[in-house]
Amino acid sequence: MTDWTGLSARAALASHRLIGWMYWDPVAIERYTALGVNNGFGFYVNSRAAPLLPAGHQAVAASFATIHPAFIEACVDTAMAVTTPEDIFAERCVAVGEGLRRHVPEICDDLAAMAQPLWAVADALTLSGRVLFAVHRQAPRPDDELVSAWLAVNCLREWRGDTHFAVLVAEGIGPVAAGILDDARRNYGGWIPRSRGADDAALEAAMAELEARGLAADGRVSEAGLAWRTDIETRTDQLTEPQWRLLGEELTGRLLDVVEPVGERLVERIDLTAGPNWMPAARDLSPSPGMDAP
Repeated sequence: MTDWTGLSARAALASHRLIGWMYWDPVAIERYTALGVNNGFGFYVNSRAAPLLPAGHQAVAASFATIHPAFIEACVDTAMAVTTPEDIFAERCVAVGEGLRRHVPEICDDLAAMAQPLWAVADALTLSGRVLFAVHRQAPRPDDELVSAWLAVNCLREWRGDTHFAVLVAEGIGPVAAGILDDARRNYGGWIPRSRGADDAALEAAMAELEARGLAADGRVSEAGLAWRTDIETRTDQLTEPQWRLLGEELTGRLLDVVEPVGERLVERIDLTAGPNWMPAARDLSPSPGMDAP
């Protein structure tokens, strides 16, 4: 029997690693800056959300879920004053192709060969409730098969992200509380919610929210809270199994065989360009999780 939940979890980690290095890639940020954005401000937000930018900053904030809406607004408004979503998307695509061929050249041919089946999966998945996935699915698909395959993986990654946030919303977990729980699971010491714009007051309110639900006690995420957050991750893995079932066990295994051997190298790119905490979803869990109150 195929362990589809396990494959879904592995594919998620591999996808985060294949995609995540781009958000802090100096070449990509230089190309974005050249569009007129001072100091490349907001590249992560605007490059990730480029196909959604015409809908405005509130739509982007809704799709990102856990990043402070005021920061999203500043990023979007700054970029839209000087450039276009189409140009942001196009410049990132160029940087993706250059970066993959520079940093992981040994996987490029095999990854490019998977573009068609990966897009076939994306095209077969339901759109319902998955807006960030949907805008990436309808975005232009370049002739460069390597970049196209990368975009397809990114599309599937956003389907997972939309699904994960839907679970959190259904459970009534606020954005800052969600950050606290993930931070505790990863033993980040409070970094994750602060990196997304939460101040002391927001952290205190979110911790009170978690304590009222029995997920924290005395200003610290409890064992019950950690178990609950682990269950949320497992449910996300289960709910995103359809992606990999559609791709099939053989092709899913082939994708993992391509990406997993270079995954740590791509995380090292994040370490070098952004720092050791960024893109937590691309990282293995740290031991002894927990988070103290602010």
